[in-house]
Amino acid sequence: MSSPSFSSSSAHPAGSHAAGANGAAEFLTFRLGQEEYGIDILRVQEIRSYEQPTRMAHAPEFIKGVIDLRGVIVPIVDLRLKLQCPTAEYTDFTVVIILNVGGTVIGAVVDAVADVVALAEGEIRPAPQFESQIDAAFVRGIATVGERMLIVVDIESLLSSAEMGLVRSAAVG
Repeated sequence: MSSPSFSSSSAHPAGSHAAGANGAAEFLTFRLGQEEYGIDILRVQEIRSYEQPTRMAHAPEFIKGVIDLRGVIVPIVDLRLKLQCPTAEYTDFTVVIILNVGGTVIGAVVDAVADVVALAEGEIRPAPQFESQIDAAFVRGIATVGERMLIVVDIESLLSSAEMGLVRSAAVG
């Protein structure tokens, strides 16, 4: 008459699910054009469908504008424009990844979100400069996930301090 699902209080021993124990980190993968990128999952707050932001005067082209996210004004950065992808078309798969970068909440427009992968530090190899359209200063490295090549991006370096200043002033205004 006892239920086995309630009888086990320690079904998962301590440490059996500790991803950090071997130096692994989780990355959200997304597509920009034909390339697949990964960013640290700890920076991600949420994923939303794309909605047309309110345009800000004198903002750089890659800052599409701002949205009101539950009372917080969030600047929207189109990573395709920032990384000089050949095209930036908005489809049903286009999403905005809400990120916390250096204490600032921003939205990053991407073509599509793929999945979450765990990578050990040793699985991320240095990227040759000719590997991608993206500036090598923004790349933590390249990882192979199954048959896919993943460009691991340092999102804080990608949005340089001068540009983050622009983003902050857009959010305040």
